[in-house]
Amino acid sequence: MSLNRNPSMSDIPAAILCIDDEEPALVVRRILLEKAGYRVFTASTGKQGIEIFRYQPIDVVIVDYWMADMDGLDVAAELKNLNPKTPVIMLSGYAAILDEALGKVDLWLRKGEGDPEQLLMAVVQVLGRSRSAS
Repeated sequence: MSLNRNPSMSDIPAAILCIDDEEPALVVRRILLEKAGYRVFTASTGKQGIEIFRYQPIDVVIVDYWMADMDGLDVAAELKNLNPKTPVIMLSGYAAILDEALGKVDLWLRKGEGDPEQLLMAVVQVLGRSRSAS
């Protein structure tokens, strides 16, 4: 016997876009997030990430600060221009959020501290904020 039911929005896992020019870091984040039940898109350049963001419904973006083609703040600014409501998590070696990140980044995480649990908690936190605001 099969159950026919219409999936509700809560049945659809959140979509997360990870942007980082370091392939090993992207692979680790994808595995971590997929195991937690999220749909994951990855991009190895800022430009590629922006293109994915234009055409896919993304719930959270995780972007690295230092990338070869364009830095994470430039990527975050472009993403916020396209959809200011989508939360952006910035990963960086810097401990504190930079002044120039204000308004572009919703959460600033220091790489290598508390991973991977810290990243999962950050995703849950920004998803909760964005869903309660909409």
